[in-house]
Amino acid sequence: MVFSSPDFLFLFLPAVILTYFIVPPVLRNPVLLLFSLFFYGWGEPAYIILMVITIIVDYIGGYFVAKFLPTSRKKAKIAMAAAIVINLLSLGFFKYWDFFATSLSALPFIPELPVLGLTLPVGISFYTFQSLSYVVDVYRGDGNVQKNIATFGTYVVLFPQLIAGPIVRYCDVDDQLRKREHRLDLFASGVRTFVCGLAKKLILANSAGAMWDSLSESVVGNSPSVVAAWLGLLFYTFHIYFDFSGYSDMAIGLGKMFGFVFRENFNYPYIADSVTDFWRRWHISLSVWFREYVYIPLGGNRKGKGRMIFNLFAVWFLTGMWHGAGWNFILWGLYYGVLLCLEKLVLNKFLEKIPVWIRRVITFIIVMFGWLLFASDGMGFFSTYFSSMFTAPFLSSTVLYDLVRSLLLIAVLFAASTPAPQKIFRKLYEKSWGRWAIALAAGFAIILSVAYMVASSYNPFLYFRF
Repeated sequence: MVFSSPDFLFLFLPAVILTYFIVPPVLRNPVLLLFSLFFYGWGEPAYIILMVITIIVDYIGGYFVAKFLPTSRKKAKIAMAAAIVINLLSLGFFKYWDFFATSLSALPFIPELPVLGLTLPVGISFYTFQSLSYVVDVYRGDGNVQKNIATFGTYVVLFPQLIAGPIVRYCDVDDQLRKREHRLDLFASGVRTFVCGLAKKLILANSAGAMWDSLSESVVGNSPSVVAAWLGLLFYTFHIYFDFSGYSDMAIGLGKMFGFVFRENFNYPYIADSVTDFWRRWHISLSVWFREYVYIPLGGNRKGKGRMIFNLFAVWFLTGMWHGAGWNFILWGLYYGVLLCLEKLVLNKFLEKIPVWIRRVITFIIVMFGWLLFASDGMGFFSTYFSSMFTAPFLSSTVLYDLVRSLLLIAVLFAASTPAPQKIFRKLYEKSWGRWAIALAAGFAIILSVAYMVASSYNPFLYFRF
């Protein structure tokens, strides 16, 4: 079940809201837990067992960490390490076994390993990292041990951010799990945020995605051209942004409806003026997770340049692996590891002398090339597409038609990826008539989104596969 489906919007969501606010406050977390398990089981019924095992393992791990911590930090660390290892083994088996089996079996001195053809449990990368943060936060003293397993289960499988984030650290919602406010203004804010995300997904992301599908097929097929390759990659760049940020907005909005306040996951990443700045703005919850639980524990930048370079490459290798079991994801992670090291060690002083708008253009192009690695289903696709960007015939009549008819869409995508619309809405909100205009715009967005939803086929979010 996806947020942008009729089943979710017209059946599941009204049912969970109605039930949640009817029951006594003490039953609200169990209600969210049961509905979240049903939400997950709608598409992955077999893997509910895996999720329940994750909940039990980390609940027990957190219990023993808290029990041992006052008397024996060593035992507490062992309990934490055991929970971490079990979680990572589960993630590694389901996500990476086939990749490593295929890769290692290609080596001459390794016996052939069985390829199991495992189906990747939806959202396993997200809920595993989220659940791991509980055990670590309890060990660090950043969060209180959760004695109620239903409440802890609610944290792990809470349906708004279960499938594709944001990755919510336990220390950020510990208090909210125990007691949270339910205000009409917060609920209304959640509805607005959800509608914004829904429009991003159904109107902008899906439109950009359709153009990418068409153009990429022609680029790697029989009619490649330089313009088609660049135009297609531009559309993919917007497709992944509006798809993923749209999901994050919907998740954050749904959280507000149930009294949870999650941190923003995107901050206009395509206006970044450096790669470092881009990763402060893109998938913020993942960047924070790796910084807090990997980069800083490894020593961060406190132990000299050599150690900092190693730590950066370790984090970005793991970031690439987290996104997918494929060489393109590993290379994508290392691509950013190299760029971030270059910026920190060499380029920062040089970049400061360049006008901001030029830095933004350069960063945007660098990010586009990164997305080509990300979008490739194999290195053959990548090499063919990359080559077409520079060596194919410059233009074809078909692509010229695509370019002309998509100029308005491109303008809208660029504008919507900047803070300009938000600034306009804020100014309108200060005026009484402006609020009515915003309400009408929201109503129009809902109608248009539903029309797109009804007219389109099943179109899941890109990050579901991670």
